[in-house]
Amino acid sequence: MIRLAVKFAYMGDGFCGSQIQPGCRTVEGEMLSALGKVSGDCDPCLRIASRTDKGVNALGNVAAVSTELEPHTLLRALNAVSDGVFYRSFAVVDDSFNPRLASDREYRYILPSEGLDTDLARECAAVFTGEHDFAGFCRPDGKPTVVTVDSIDVSEESDLLVLTYRARYFLWNMVRRTAAAISSVASGRSSVDDVRMALEGGDSNFGISRPDALTLTDVRYDGIDFTPSCSEVLSSRVSEGIFSSGLVSSFYRSL
Repeated sequence: MIRLAVKFAYMGDGFCGSQIQPGCRTVEGEMLSALGKVSGDCDPCLRIASRTDKGVNALGNVAAVSTELEPHTLLRALNAVSDGVFYRSFAVVDDSFNPRLASDREYRYILPSEGLDTDLARECAAVFTGEHDFAGFCRPDGKPTVVTVDSIDVSEESDLLVLTYRARYFLWNMVRRTAAAISSVASGRSSVDDVRMALEGGDSNFGISRPDALTLTDVRYDGIDFTPSCSEVLSSRVSEGIFSSGLVSSFYRSL
């Protein structure tokens, strides 16, 4: 039996979030089902690094699993039987490995750039970097609300404004609420001072941005390097997804 850290991806629109819930289709539930199909009665001791809400996507979430299979064989089998979850890479880890204790997490939030001032977006994003109390920019769940945000990069890609967040961890809804504030400032509806005062404990009424524009792009660990899956099954699924999304895009661009 070996312990693996496995990077996996999913589009959030097909799931009621990542964490298993009775009567709902979740990422964790789909993973347990797939592991049961390829590993039989072997308990995988599944642990997931980052929870995501309904509709939120992931490109680089991490799960810890126990298996008797060779790693490439396991990922190939999981990609063959999974519905909506893509297994991308792996690393052999110690039994003590806890995927929650990451050294760095990265999220990407995408906004339509029309009507947004990129310079104002960058100025507002800078307000959130460093150590702050994000009590007004999260959904309270009893955890401490002081977080250190390492960086928020703002870039333009075609007709999109891309916000890239990096920190060791984030609070519930924190990225979506700060993205809503950045959008509000960039559109001229609010000022940077409004955001600064809210962060210092004033009223926070910027709302929350839509979930499907948020993607957990990566979870990193010091001293752990991941080996990509060499699976034709994964490549085939990715190609089919690109083709299907192209059909949808072609339809809407033709309207």
